Amino acid sequence: MADIARDKARQHGAAAASTAAPRRIDAAAVSPVNDVDVTSRAKTRSWDYVWRSGVAGGIAGCAAKTTVAPLDRVKILFQTSNPQFAKYSGSSFGLPSAMKDIYLSEGARGLFRGHSATLLRIFPYAGIKFLAYEQIRSVIIPDKHHETPFRRLISGSLAGVTSVFFTYPLEVVRVRLAFETRRDGRSSLTSICRQIYNEHPIEKTRTAKLPNAPGAATVVDSAAATVESVAPRVGLVNFYRGFAPTMLGMLPYAGVSFLTHDTMSDLLRLPSIAQYTTLPKKKNHPEGKAAPLRSWAELTAGGVAGMISQTSSYPLEVVRRRMQVGGAVGDGHRLRVGETAAMIFRERGLRGFFVGLTIGYVKVIPLAAVSFYTYERMKLVFGI
Repeated sequence: MADIARDKARQHGAAAASTAAPRRIDAAAVSPVNDVDVTSRAKTRSWDYVWRSGVAGGIAGCAAKTTVAPLDRVKILFQTSNPQFAKYSGSSFGLPSAMKDIYLSEGARGLFRGHSATLLRIFPYAGIKFLAYEQIRSVIIPDKHHETPFRRLISGSLAGVTSVFFTYPLEVVRVRLAFETRRDGRSSLTSICRQIYNEHPIEKTRTAKLPNAPGAATVVDSAAATVESVAPRVGLVNFYRGFAPTMLGMLPYAGVSFLTHDTMSDLLRLPSIAQYTTLPKKKNHPEGKAAPLRSWAELTAGGVAGMISQTSSYPLEVVRRRMQVGGAVGDGHRLRVGETAAMIFRERGLRGFFVGLTIGYVKVIPLAAVSFYTYERMKLVFGI
């Protein structure tokens, strides 16, 4: 009987060991996945990854902006209420009519007016934006367990603000170049920069009655002459006209753009449709990186991202454009955000904040699509 009891005890121990073994195997199988995830995020913070992602982003931005340069020129003319093109704004055929007008008066080069300044600005802007997004994302989203919509939104917003901070003066120069429509005597890049730098504030004299002389004539109090608070001082501050609404607009624009693109990319990589939307991984495909999307899928993700982000930030973009050309129109006053918004509302009501939105949609879908597509493909070329 004792032998039978010992045999049963051995069998029970063996069974327990056999059931425990798979648990140890499962734990071991999970850890490499986490290690791969952590390792891939760590590589993102290397100097080699930084410069490669920056160059890839710059190339992507230049390719996208060149694709939509004529639309961008017309949109700026509409947004800034250029007198020569006000008649086309709001018309069903306003876009083609305005493009035809520019072509007839300035030639094909007129459609790309200011594009050299655009490329000069967009390469560092896009490069910094994509580079910053990758770096900020690797910190805020250290692993897949932290991959949440809110963290993606914050990462994209901070990346957009970072890029704008370093490249905003070039954007002001570009808008001023695109705003000009004179056939003769156009300003060069250097003359525009000099003009913006030297724009003087509008001085406003203040009158006061002489003391102890009721009813006496007023005299100019030159010593206390006031300078309107809406006017800028001469100098580099003039290159930051419209900076406040740009920063406010960039928070939703860049954040929503990256959030929508990443979310769309995840949806297009679902196992049920992955065979139709993704490309096979190559031998040198970075470890831990998802399979690349097919061209049509990548373009779709980028286009949807651009459309949604444009809608969320367009009113602030209109305010920003009006502020940027403040020294080129009217009496030179530099209005604040609230004052500019109030002026637009008085002129056109709520519709004034969406002037050119149709062009914005026509422009932003190919712009964002080409930008994200080129960036993702350049990452494959650079092996990151």
